[in-house]
Amino acid sequence: MTPARRNEILRNAAGVGTAVGAYALSFGALSVAAGLSAVQTMVLSLVMFTGGSQFALVLTLGAGGGWLTAAGSAVMLGSRNLFYGPRVAELLDRPRGWRRLLAAHVTIDETTAMALGQEEKEAARYAFWATAVSVYALWNLGTLVGALGATLLPDPKMLGLDAAAPAAFLALLEPRLRGREPWLVAGAAAVVALLLVPVVPAGVPVIVAALVAVAAGLRGKPVEEPAPLRGSERSEEPT
Repeated sequence: MTPARRNEILRNAAGVGTAVGAYALSFGALSVAAGLSAVQTMVLSLVMFTGGSQFALVLTLGAGGGWLTAAGSAVMLGSRNLFYGPRVAELLDRPRGWRRLLAAHVTIDETTAMALGQEEKEAARYAFWATAVSVYALWNLGTLVGALGATLLPDPKMLGLDAAAPAAFLALLEPRLRGREPWLVAGAAAVVALLLVPVVPAGVPVIVAALVAVAAGLRGKPVEEPAPLRGSERSEEPT
């Protein structure tokens, strides 16, 4: 791998991390608004490290759901990262021991897409780890700043932060709605969730809606590898 290629990968990784860090500010604030402390919020980002699942957990807790229901929602949304494992393991020459655990922890949309976007295996490994360091560091830094900032407010909900989590979910969903089938699946899941809201505990509609989406995705269609990140197509959260 040439120095020029290495520098290009570093620039791209820094760009992804910067976008993720900016988005983490909102997560930190939303988590505190949902009732978590700044310490609890930081533990989530450090240990869970998958933005979609973290937003799901915070949204469920903010709606009055229990921790078990919130955890179920987070697991459902984060389970897609499991499908990246075999391909990433191959690119990383199947690491063992603590390296395997570390690689599994940072196998998310951004790191996988950056790795798969490289033509050479050496570049793929470099892109994976460079993106992992950038995203992990800036996601947690953004979370910390957002959480500490929210603790200074007498009532975070006075700024409408309690309504920002659903808006954030829509922002995460929109880039994935490409084509007729994704819209149909999203619509069916939304209808199911809305029908369940009046009759089941908070958070359960999210889990059931996720199951609807998973069932549709497993209807014989192979799992697709995430596309390489380019410019405005970059995700703004670690998923």
